[in-house]
Amino acid sequence: MGRIVISGGAGFIGSHLCDRLLGEGHGLFVLDNFLTGRRSNIAHLIGHPGFLLGEQDVSEPFAVDGPVDYVLHLASPASPPDFKRLPFETIRAGSFATHRMLDLAIEKKARFLLASTSEVYGDPPPEQHPQNEDYWGNVNPIGERSVYDEAKRYAEMITMAYRRERGLDTRIVRIFNTYGPRMKPDDGRVVTNFIRQSLHGEPLTLYGDGNQTRSFSYVTDTVDGILRLLMSNEPGPINIGNPVEFTVRELAERVTAMIPGAGPIITVEMPFQDDPKQRKPDITRARTLLGWEPKVPLEEGLRLTIDAVRTELG
Repeated sequence: MGRIVISGGAGFIGSHLCDRLLGEGHGLFVLDNFLTGRRSNIAHLIGHPGFLLGEQDVSEPFAVDGPVDYVLHLASPASPPDFKRLPFETIRAGSFATHRMLDLAIEKKARFLLASTSEVYGDPPPEQHPQNEDYWGNVNPIGERSVYDEAKRYAEMITMAYRRERGLDTRIVRIFNTYGPRMKPDDGRVVTNFIRQSLHGEPLTLYGDGNQTRSFSYVTDTVDGILRLLMSNEPGPINIGNPVEFTVRELAERVTAMIPGAGPIITVEMPFQDDPKQRKPDITRARTLLGWEPKVPLEEGLRLTIDAVRTELG
């Protein structure tokens, strides 16, 4: 067991990670400024003897008392509407905040894990599909998405510099599309968009022709992959995601089939330039080095997510 500091622990993935770590007996100190995280995600943990919460923007100076065994940096706006609305906060999360969390790990002689993203690959050409960890990426550095894509690429670079030059024990996980309970119904991500629209009987809006592909990992699978990497001897980067690929249109059709009264599927103009046309992880390294692969099929994960969104929407 250990003491773990987590930035962004009130976020969607972060809060599920907290549940798992507390269940395994670890002590947690969560740092979150609730810019995009939600208090409701961790309300059930308040009062737990192993849980402490500090309301803190980790891009600003902060201190942590006592010993720390692991430092996990998850804090960042992560949905396209969020990083479009909060460009500078997104940049700071990948830059200043990453530096401060790395410095904390150095100070405490702790292991450091960076939550990176499949977005570091940008929009890969067909010969780089699926994406493996050796691919360097095809990112537009001046596009609307670049504040997130490049912030995460910068964060990976700093992490490796601390590893090489300062001897820090580091891990980098590249997280692919993840969904599940505690996602904000209005966060603009495709799964929650379709579920919210269907529950309200509204048309499901496909951006573009709907033939762009995504791979959807249920949140408990993603959390399991993150923790396997954290506790392994592998530095990464390692892809954690579901290699089963769906078009966005196929996802819309599955959601409408599961929600009575769902509206029709319509197409609208793409809201973002540089939206990836294909996204599918090569998880050979995760399978080989971590013994990990996703277990929750899309239908089961969608059912659990639909139930959660329905409850939240009342």
